[in-house]
Amino acid sequence: MLKRLVVVLIMVVGFTLQGCVAGVAGFKSFVDATDGYQFLYPNGWLEIKVSDGPDVVFHDIIEQTENVSVVINPVTEEKSLRDLGEPGEVGYKLSKTAIAPPGSGRKAELVNAEAREVNGKQYYLLEYFVKLSNNQERHNLASVAVSRGKLYTFNASTPEYRWEKMKTKLEQAVKSFSVY
Repeated sequence: MLKRLVVVLIMVVGFTLQGCVAGVAGFKSFVDATDGYQFLYPNGWLEIKVSDGPDVVFHDIIEQTENVSVVINPVTEEKSLRDLGEPGEVGYKLSKTAIAPPGSGRKAELVNAEAREVNGKQYYLLEYFVKLSNNQERHNLASVAVSRGKLYTFNASTPEYRWEKMKTKLEQAVKSFSVY
């Protein structure tokens, strides 16, 4: 009788703990305590080293053009995200400077821009349709935040033909991005 009770108790605890992590099943966590940000990225993705670019990049092991990255730029210490503009304004500026800068051969269309607040921090969630110079199409999601005199841009990107399959995962990754 005691053995059955212990087995049932272990099963209940196991199912309870499994339920607690179900929201992040299929993801791994990345934390950069030095620069003050963290996010989730899909299992099976690897970190790649880049120079003169994003602070960090992860890409899918099979579909290597599918990726997430973080870019950090300085802003005036006293500026907030709202000081930089409304979500649509910031999204438009970002499309012209980072997503499809002049001379890149890319064209970016801002599809959606919204603001959200998490734990007292303001974030802009941005969605882009991007056409590359070789007529390939991509879908990008971004989360933008300002903290400690830095503008953080978390970007998630996938080829358009994979958008429907990856949409939920990329949205979850982008919404997991937080700065401190």
